[in-house]
Amino acid sequence: MSFFNSEVEKDLLQRGYSRRSFGRISALVAGGAALPFYNEAAMAQLSMRRDVPADAVRINANENPLGPCPEAAEAMYAVIKGGGRYMYEKTFEFAKTQADIDGVKPDYVQPFAGSSAPLHYSVIAFTSKERGLVTADPDYEAAARAAQFVGAKVTKVKLDGANGYKHDVKGMLAADPNAGAYYICNPNNPTGTLTPKSDIEWLIKNKPAGSVVILDEAYIHLTGADFGSDFVQQDKDVVILRTFSKLFGMAGLRAGAAIARPDLLKKLMPYSSGALPVTGMVGANASLKVKDLVPKRREIIKTTREDVLGWCSKKGYAFIPSVSNKFMVDVKMPARDYIEAMVKEKVLVGRAWPSMPSYVRVSIGLPEEMQKWKAAHEKVMSKA
Repeated sequence: MSFFNSEVEKDLLQRGYSRRSFGRISALVAGGAALPFYNEAAMAQLSMRRDVPADAVRINANENPLGPCPEAAEAMYAVIKGGGRYMYEKTFEFAKTQADIDGVKPDYVQPFAGSSAPLHYSVIAFTSKERGLVTADPDYEAAARAAQFVGAKVTKVKLDGANGYKHDVKGMLAADPNAGAYYICNPNNPTGTLTPKSDIEWLIKNKPAGSVVILDEAYIHLTGADFGSDFVQQDKDVVILRTFSKLFGMAGLRAGAAIARPDLLKKLMPYSSGALPVTGMVGANASLKVKDLVPKRREIIKTTREDVLGWCSKKGYAFIPSVSNKFMVDVKMPARDYIEAMVKEKVLVGRAWPSMPSYVRVSIGLPEEMQKWKAAHEKVMSKA
């Protein structure tokens, strides 16, 4: 029995997928958490270790150790007692609040449990055998790996190192002028660097007809930069992804959304089903209503980040300047050697990317955690 209805099957066949492909697509949709390397948790597991002591510093998965704000925590606690009901209305309330903030109608917002699911669904919905995915290098790998898993072509274009490691949008378009989707994580993961909104606007204006720009704004709240909301307000071919896993401190509570024209969201929905976690929905809704939460947390993270990067500059450690809650540091050795050495110092750092083999991603934790990273980093680097 097929996982999809006849209308979805017809669409997939028209876009070049064979019926044999349906099994892999349905596996990605239904079992993403069980498949290797396709969602946030699986990516984090690339850096997770079972042999790390409980008191180790964990600055490897771009989490916010501050956790949910008090208002969100109270809202989630209050709703738990009614958890025997699906409470779909809580999802609608979250969508309405998010829509108001972004200046769009509620039907332009589709809530999800985090942003990994709508990222996967966007890849499935807008790429095909004939129209692939273009992404940066390095970047958050989930989009490319999902495309590869379902058989869509993936084209990677290096970040523009000469211009602050922004996305090379003209290079991305030139690399595949007929792609079905162009994926931009802004600010980028892993580098924490920002691509100017004008560059994204250029790509939207010049991309091929029928394609979309998937604009992943998982980290945008950390920057003070403009959101891409106006692209959706103008009904452009853009799908914006948001998550509450980063600044809002809800990584383990799962809340997020896709923001786009209703006809674009409709293409994602055949791959989605079921009620969403009500705790995540009410926590997200409550978080959005705390007016000073974003600027306060942004400043907290910025202060810690600038202290760490300033220390790196003073000590002569090369790094990529970041505006996010992580940065890439050049460890002057194979990344795996550094990661293993840091584990021995009870500091768990992030992973490396093949295109930058001596760079390791480090998340910004609490000030006391970053002090421990400094000490461990200096010790390990002294032996390099």
